[in-house]
Amino acid sequence: MAKMAYQQGNRPDVIVVGAGIIGLSTAFLLQRNKLRVLLLDRKGPAAEASRGNAGAFAFSEVIPLATPGTLRKAPKWLVDPHGPLSIPPRYALRLAPWMLRFWRAARPAQVEHGIRAQSTLMDHSKHALLPFLKQTATGSMLRRDGNLELYESAAEFEATRPYWEARRQLGIPFEHIRGAYALSEIQPGLDKRFVSGTFTPEWYSISDPHEYALTIADIFRNRGGQIEIADAMSLSATRRNVTVRCAGDRSFAADRVVVSAGAWSHDLARTVGDRIPLETERGYNTTLPSAAFDLRTQLTFGGHGFVVTNIGSGIRVGGAVELGGLNAPPNFARAGALLAKARLFLPDLDTEGGTPWMGFRPSLPDSLPVIGRSPTSERVIYAFGHGHLGLTQSAGTAELVAELVSGEPPSIDLEPFRADRF
Repeated sequence: MAKMAYQQGNRPDVIVVGAGIIGLSTAFLLQRNKLRVLLLDRKGPAAEASRGNAGAFAFSEVIPLATPGTLRKAPKWLVDPHGPLSIPPRYALRLAPWMLRFWRAARPAQVEHGIRAQSTLMDHSKHALLPFLKQTATGSMLRRDGNLELYESAAEFEATRPYWEARRQLGIPFEHIRGAYALSEIQPGLDKRFVSGTFTPEWYSISDPHEYALTIADIFRNRGGQIEIADAMSLSATRRNVTVRCAGDRSFAADRVVVSAGAWSHDLARTVGDRIPLETERGYNTTLPSAAFDLRTQLTFGGHGFVVTNIGSGIRVGGAVELGGLNAPPNFARAGALLAKARLFLPDLDTEGGTPWMGFRPSLPDSLPVIGRSPTSERVIYAFGHGHLGLTQSAGTAELVAELVSGEPPSIDLEPFRADRF
């Protein structure tokens, strides 16, 4: 029989499974609400996707990955093993049901629905961010350098125009930039192939996402929160509580459980009867020394699926999507391919001395996370599947989960994010 780690009298009020930035932010806010919180993670705080992401609060990124434009480009991308979208042949059959849902999500009506839902969550998350930074005393880590998306042809720019118009209607500020000289005023050192760009001034970033997450973890611990290294394997919900059973014959029980375990979350959801089509985007990057390039703003190369951004004391080159599951070894040739492209696009970039990394992003076919109570148990609350936008939506998601735990009406309509929408 599994060993219970807490006696009935001093067990936590809430267990949060997953200590990435979503789980950490949620645990912090629940603790501020005077709840006893236990945080479980298979490796420890910010050991997975929150360790090596691009550090952006990308509030303008309301366009889902599944669009008619993506479907048109996908065949060309898929034949390039190092391109923006890759599916290893050995994983293709297993991925087929997810890809069918992705195709359905790319229908115009579904895209419009997704943009509305994503923009609502983005707006909520943006308003939640500054108060959260103040509460965690991390405001000094915030950067407001903007983002410059670059285009190699007029046709590439024109293909994005409908999505910029959608952003305009949502009140997202941006400026289209034409010509190499005008682009160089924002970012010197670009290759002459770029004929235009779009600058988004209200693009925020954090100086170092790993340091930011660990700071939140330290505050949580210092205020009495508990973090256990434990690999959660299953949930068991009753009318009275929820038990989390972990590897090594360990168990933890609480009144409620929040599942925010990133790319592993759907496995836990399945143990209480919820089948959620989450897949794993394997993201790659390389972090170069800060002297590698004089980077003034984040650069997005949308046609190639990667970004170049300032991170801590370095410059991070990363992105692209490899839908390859959790078990295959990293293919660091993808990180090398991104670095080679960055060198072409930024001729003065010094690509020596970099550190490569691969992480798992939890991705749902419609690019919307799952936020809300489990359909099978009101004591289980889900907060996962944010894809590329976990850091961006972390403060807002944490607020919504805290409202659900306390029984308050959520600040936004959670219908588009329900677990059984598929």
